Formats: sequence, C-alpha cells, structure tokens
Amino acid sequence: MPDRLRLWWHRWPRALAQALLPSCCALCGQTCGRVVCTDCHAQYVSERARCARCANPLPAPAPLCGACLADPPAFDATVVAADYAAPLDQLVLQLKFASQLALAPWFAQLLRDAALARAGPALPDLLCPVPLGPQRLVERGFNQALEIARPLARSLGVPLQARLALREVDTRAQSGVAPGERRRNIRGAFAVAPQMLDAVAGRHVGIVDDVMTTGSTLDELASTLKQAGAARVTNLVFARTPPR
Repeated sequence: MPDRLRLWWHRWPRALAQALLPSCCALCGQTCGRVVCTDCHAQYVSERARCARCANPLPAPAPLCGACLADPPAFDATVVAADYAAPLDQLVLQLKFASQLALAPWFAQLLRDAALARAGPALPDLLCPVPLGPQRLVERGFNQALEIARPLARSLGVPLQARLALREVDTRAQSGVAPGERRRNIRGAFAVAPQMLDAVAGRHVGIVDDVMTTGSTLDELASTLKQAGAARVTNLVFARTPPR
C-alpha cells in the first residue's frame, strides 16, 4: 500500500468523526476541531517568567525566587503550562469534579510543550502521578493526576509508574485546608511502594498533578521520593495558583 494511501486509511475515521460530530471550544463555545480554539489558546495560555524551582511568577527572568532561596523545597524543579486563573481554572474543576476526562489529554499536551520548551536538565526517567486516597478515589471514580499522566508519558516517551507512590493517610482535601495548615495536613501521607524502591533509587522522578497552590503536597511527595533514594524530583503540573 502506498504511503499516501496508508496515511489516508489511518486518518479517515478521525476526519469522519470530526465532520459528523464537530467539537466546540471548551472556553468560548466556538466550533473547532480542538478542545480549546486557537484564539482562546493564544489569549489564555502564554509563557511568563517563573521560578525554576516552584514555578511562581517572577517580575523578571531569574533562576529562583526569594522563597526558594531562603527555604528550598524537597523538589528540584517545577514545570507548569498555565496559571490557575479564570477561565482555565474552570476547566480544571470540570475535569476533577464533573468527570470531563476529555480535557486531560489537552492538559497533557500543553504540559508536554512546556516541558520540551524548558531549558535545563533532561526529562525525568519516569513519571509518578500524585496518588489519591482510597476513599476519595472511590468517590471520584478516577485520579485526575493519572488521567493527565497517561497521555503525557506517551507524548514525552517517558515510562509511567502509576503505582509508584501510595497514599497511606486519607487526609482532608488540601483545597479545604487553610494555606498555613496544608503542610501539617499532608505530613506523612505518602510512601513508595516496596516493589518500586529499585525503580526510584538514583533516578530522576517526575511528579504529575493538576494544580499546584502552596506546593505542600508536592513537597511532601518529593521528600518521600528523596528518602527512597530518588536523585532528582521535577513537578509537572498543569496549572499554578499565582500568589495572592
């Protein structure tokens, strides 16, 4: 079969589906063939100067923010795709609380682009989604971090270890805890699965999550991974809450 014919053969089902079931932009409702249209992408997804370690916005390009210089977190770097602000914050809520799982591959696509555009150390050796506690997993029916991690791992060509980290303590949701109490709330919540210790030792681990606010959850998981022997930990998070 000629290459052109083979390419058409593989693409026609998707083209037919798009013709019969056109999708709408999740932000403005305009008919388009993507989750978010080109105009909304250009308006709401943009690069900005960030701290290389915690990804908080900076007024000007600089390696690290003052907070990370004064009190370095356990993780070594953070890559984010966008700010957790309107209207993108609503898409995160739709994924997490309205089971709009079709948004996860788009989050992963933007996160992949951000990771590949970032100058610095190589990509992680493996990806680890932030685990949910058993009760919350039953209530929600899925782990949004894992739903983002799956397509992200495929697009980056990095192995995904979905069961590398365990949530040993079913803590209160961080969103319902005051910022000053979040570190205490999440303390001791994670462990590395015993069968995964060899996979972690000496490796660069990428933690995948949907939103980073204070960073307490990611810091606790990174600390757990470092205690298990990880050489480096990089957060790969779709959205970063700007400081107030």
